[in-house]
Amino acid sequence: MKVMVIDTALGACVAGVFTGDADAAPPYALGVRAEVMAKGHQERLGGLARDAAAEAGGFAGIDRIGVTVGPGSFTGLRVGLAFALGLGAALDRPVVGVSTLDALAASVPAKGMVAAVIDARRGQVYARLFRDGAPLGEAEALPLEIARDRILTAAGDARSTLIGSGAALLAETFPELAGAALPPLPAPTPEAMAALTLAADPATSPPQPLYLRAPDATPPSRLPGQPRQPAA
Repeated sequence: MKVMVIDTALGACVAGVFTGDADAAPPYALGVRAEVMAKGHQERLGGLARDAAAEAGGFAGIDRIGVTVGPGSFTGLRVGLAFALGLGAALDRPVVGVSTLDALAASVPAKGMVAAVIDARRGQVYARLFRDGAPLGEAEALPLEIARDRILTAAGDARSTLIGSGAALLAETFPELAGAALPPLPAPTPEAMAALTLAADPATSPPQPLYLRAPDATPPSRLPGQPRQPAA
């Protein structure tokens, strides 16, 4: 199967084309383009996808599209999802959603306990724990102290591995986790994205944004043109 992966959820803009099978060897890269960036994904994604597809022989042979659905940047998620859904409609190909946390965990060897953690601000991380590649529970938004306790409990006497933007935050806050954090990774690896896209079931992996916390924005208190309410 030939798949295209799209990731704009975190600190990079990624488009890649891979070939492989869900139960076979790691997917083989046919064309990959990636740029580290915190914003501006909408300006770069189309060109990166075009170049990656051109190197892989064009869009016509793509069988499936995978896109990160979160957790991550609200704007970034929307950019990637809109592009992937539009491309899927144009090619008449299925689009599957891939969890950013799952893809981060799949970016490291699946041995032992791995915690995929993303800095969610406000003293929280988005987290999901894995042991030998299998998830130990659902993705959650957790206060730092609870995340630490979950990680230490799940690891037991074994060493844990922390990956994602929340790894450094937890390691700096809790000395007992200092040796577990991997160097910063701006986004999941394209290879991990491809493997999860190949393994995904389109019926149970919809391309819909995954929000683990209510948005920070609040609706306006008055409509445009309405007078302000007098102070009480």
